[in-house]
Amino acid sequence: MQTSSRQRYDVLIAGGAVMGSSVACFLKQLAPACNVAVVEPDEVYEFASTVRASGGARRLFSCPENIEMSNFSIAYMASLPDVGWQKGGYLFIVPPEGVDALRANHEIQREHGVNVELLDRQALQARFPSMRADDLAAGAHSLDDGWCDPHSLLQGLKKQARSAGVAYVKDKVVGFERDRATVRNAQLASGAAITADHFVNAAGAWSKEVSAMIGMPLPIEPLRRFEHYFETPNRIEPLPYVKDLARLAFRPEGRGYSGGLVNSGEPRGFNFDVDHDYFESAVWPALAHRFRAFEACRCIRTWSGLYEQNELDGNPVIGNWPGHADNFFVVAGFSGHGMMHAPAAGRAIAELIVKRRFETLDLSRLGYARVADNQPYAERGIL
Repeated sequence: MQTSSRQRYDVLIAGGAVMGSSVACFLKQLAPACNVAVVEPDEVYEFASTVRASGGARRLFSCPENIEMSNFSIAYMASLPDVGWQKGGYLFIVPPEGVDALRANHEIQREHGVNVELLDRQALQARFPSMRADDLAAGAHSLDDGWCDPHSLLQGLKKQARSAGVAYVKDKVVGFERDRATVRNAQLASGAAITADHFVNAAGAWSKEVSAMIGMPLPIEPLRRFEHYFETPNRIEPLPYVKDLARLAFRPEGRGYSGGLVNSGEPRGFNFDVDHDYFESAVWPALAHRFRAFEACRCIRTWSGLYEQNELDGNPVIGNWPGHADNFFVVAGFSGHGMMHAPAAGRAIAELIVKRRFETLDLSRLGYARVADNQPYAERGIL
């Protein structure tokens, strides 16, 4: 990290974790001469959502944009050295009332090239004999999905960006100056002001506060969630990343497992306190219900992190605010899917800035217009 020694850049990015670093990388790929600054107050990323994430990346979505972002991002992550990519697959499991949505999503996924199988109750039980399936009706098993180490992914993207000439500035954006529909400069907590042609809000759970500095409302709130590392002495066959409709989600990790159960009703706010009783009261019963082997599991560690929850529809906001802030771009609100979509989203923002359009993937339906018009574009099925 450095302090700002330059007063003008072509692009200034607020937020230097996985999303901001991805934007920076792709800007330099598309326009090597572009001068890019990433402003990040937390040089060790202590509270960044990236390093507190589970690392999962999957194609099991209903919106074509999310599927295609995963298609690109997973291939990109798997090609990076030292990120610990594990092609362990994903398994979505549903009771009878979830079958129609699972089948509809399966059709869309297949249309977009996803290697996914639909399994009925008998097939689920045969493939995963340790799993209780009598209350399930079906599952979707995507064999090419998996997980990586989020911290290594962040550091890899940051290293790549810095080697391309991106400046990482240890500071915090606290305001902007604008002239009608054009943002002119960013004020930093240190007192410095940086002028730029384009600005990017990649502040994650803090993105609502950053956009509010130019009067741009975002329906994005920080949502605390817990991740647990747990072990069981009982044998279980190799498992993919398992998810259900109640938002139980876990995957293998070393000798044990990493996962949790998101409480969608958690009060919004910047809360990093850890409830050490949550695993026993909420997660363990769900695990033990689904896998008898987890009746004897033991939670080794619990930590908290934040989702940047888009309260409108759970999908990200990717784009600018035409006619109000033409050169100010938002890439936030991923609602738990930020790490897995960071490469594709970073490329998309870079294309908007350099090419002035989405060139590789048309992500127009994820733009700010739906927020301004209060028209949700939501995922169907498991979040």
